[in-house]
Amino acid sequence: MTMKVAFVGLGQMGRPMARNLLKAAPGLLVHSASATAYAELASHGAVPTDDRRRIGQSDIVFLSLPGDSVVEQVLCGPDGLSQFLRPGSIVVDTSTIGYTCTRDLAGKLAGRQVHFVDAPVSGMAARAADGTLTAMCGGNPEALETARPYLASIASSILYMGESGTGQLAKLVNQLLFDINCAALAEVLPMAVKLGLDAGKISAIVNSGTGRSYASEFFVPRMLERNFSDGYPMRHAYKDLVSGAELGARMGIPLPVLAAATATYQSALLQGHGTEDKGAMVKVFEKLLGVEFQGQPA
Repeated sequence: MTMKVAFVGLGQMGRPMARNLLKAAPGLLVHSASATAYAELASHGAVPTDDRRRIGQSDIVFLSLPGDSVVEQVLCGPDGLSQFLRPGSIVVDTSTIGYTCTRDLAGKLAGRQVHFVDAPVSGMAARAADGTLTAMCGGNPEALETARPYLASIASSILYMGESGTGQLAKLVNQLLFDINCAALAEVLPMAVKLGLDAGKISAIVNSGTGRSYASEFFVPRMLERNFSDGYPMRHAYKDLVSGAELGARMGIPLPVLAAATATYQSALLQGHGTEDKGAMVKVFEKLLGVEFQGQPA
């Protein structure tokens, strides 16, 4: 059976995801707060629309939105999709939002007999373009199986984690480890320069040794060239740290390393680096030590 599929949110991640989804869903309806991506996606066969009633008549609606408040507004606001969604339809939310928000939205949509699958993705924009993201999914397993052929055009790894919210919890665990890695690089690499080590050479050592991580492989070469615009802006990424702190406080779980990393993020935000990516945290310690981590790769 051919399904009607829609995609809402055409930002840094959503645009390439929607383009890949067109392979499984020709004639995909697309919608965004900004129409800047409409022409590109239309050239690939998508159908742009600002008519939320039309979107709500889809069998499956994918979301890729910036955070809790936007997802809530799009689904349950005065002109929200929930009032137009048909019983039995499925919302697949690839956004990164809070566990509590996810549970609340799943409950509200269940009252309308609509399935809500939380399916946050990991892999950044390059893997979104390649269609090789990892999707961590929570919610009704039958709804996920219905959506899986479409989700598979976006993600090469689709992992079912359990009930509603568990997809977001899995994504949060991954993100917090990544965030801590980024903060550690920002702290230690300027120290190496302060002590007289060559930035290019120490970068080569880190990325070929046991200090290597995805964060170092992605950000360290960009730090050397002073490129802080390829990753997700810090002011948006900060929500993961807030979610981690809230869960730790509510569950009584001590997270001292996360707390230290959060202080580095906060310092970077206070210094005005919120529009830059996580690599820009290095500027906090560069300023403190009076050095700059830059140079040619060894």
